[in-house]
This record gives sequence, structure tokens and C-alpha cells, in this order.
Amino acid sequence: GCRFKDVRRNLQKDIEELKSYGTQDIFVLCTRGELLKYRVPNLIDTYRQHGICVHHYPIPDGDAPDIAKCCNILEELRSCLESNRKTIHIYMHLHLSLTVAACLLLQLSNTLAPQQVIDSVRNLRGSGAIQTIK
Repeated sequence: GCRFKDVRRNLQKDIEELKSYGTQDIFVLCTRGELLKYRVPNLIDTYRQHGICVHHYPIPDGDAPDIAKCCNILEELRSCLESNRKTIHIYMHLHLSLTVAACLLLQLSNTLAPQQVIDSVRNLRGSGAIQTIK
């Protein structure tokens, strides 16, 4: 549903597609200000109106979550996975999303080292993944 610069997505069509995949949970990591900037200020409410559980953790682009917020995100993600819920992250913050994914992999595995996980994520998403200092 984003409408920014030359991107003109239809929110209703996007939600219909998400529902067709069986999406049950969405993690939104951007701030309300960022949603306003991308001209979808009611995105979270719209998801909820369509029966999608929204996990909103507003973290400004380029920032990292504090430890408590990161633990909450990981706990909710793990709960979704253990319940076999179709869960996605949507909307911006690719590097933050990949960082959270790396943390989740570390939490789920007793054998992986942090650098192995970072290397794996970079192999999948490119060398710029998980790149900010924060």
C-alpha cells in the first residue's frame, strides 16, 4: 500500500494477497512517522481490521532495538513459529529485519556462532546485510 516517490501500491490488493498466503501475523518495525511518510498512516489498523495480528515495534530506520525490545520481538516471533502461524515482516527496515532474523537463528540453535549466522544471512541477502554499526 506504499505511495512514495514512484512507488504506487494498492493497499487493498496487498492485503488480499497477504490473506491469500494465509498470513496471520505481521511484524511492523517502522515508526508511525515513517508510515505517514509513506502515505499509509492507517496501515496497522487496516491489517487488524482484516484479522491479521500486528506486532508493532517502532524502531527508527538505522537504529537498533534495545535489549528488552529485541527480546520481546524474539519471544513473539518464536511463539508464532512454535504455533505454526504464517508470519512475515513487512514494511521497510531490511537491515533491522535481517538483524532480528540473525538473533532468532542464534536463539534457536545451540551450535551456530554469531559470525556464522551473519555470514549465512549475507550469503542469502547480499554483503550489505546487517551493515549498520548500531
